[in-house]
Order: sequence, then C-alpha cells, then structure tokens
Amino acid sequence: MKNTLGDLNNHLFAQLERLGDEDLKGEALIEEIERGKAIGDVARNIVANGSLVLQAKRLSDDRMNADTKVPKMLEG
Repeated sequence: MKNTLGDLNNHLFAQLERLGDEDLKGEALIEEIERGKAIGDVARNIVANGSLVLQAKRLSDDRMNADTKVPKMLEG
C-alpha cells in the first residue's frame, strides 16, 4: 500500500462532498456522519504520525551539533 498525503487529502474532500449532499437524509445521513468522524480520526492519526516522524528526523539530523537544544517536550 503506497498511499500519500495527497491521497488522504482527496479522501477528505470526497467525504466532505458526500456530507454536503442535500439529498442525504435520515439513516443514510447519520451513517455518513459517522463515517466522516471515523475518517477524520484516522486522518488526524496519520498527520500526527507524520509530524512525529518529521520531528524525529530533525532531531536525528541535529544530533551531531553540540549546540542543539532538546525540544521542551523531550526534556525531563
């Protein structure tokens, strides 16, 4: 599986379009809202994971620099 952040963006906009369908009513609308919540939760986790990977990469790139300041969230 080789999904990209662009693919995630496309999925989010497709979900937004489904939620904007004015013909969607009743149970179908409730199901689509629940699906939208689930997609949003997964998307938040994907973005948070990407952010963590980026932070780790930055920290790794700076490990040879003696002047590097440790992020406050890692101090302790």
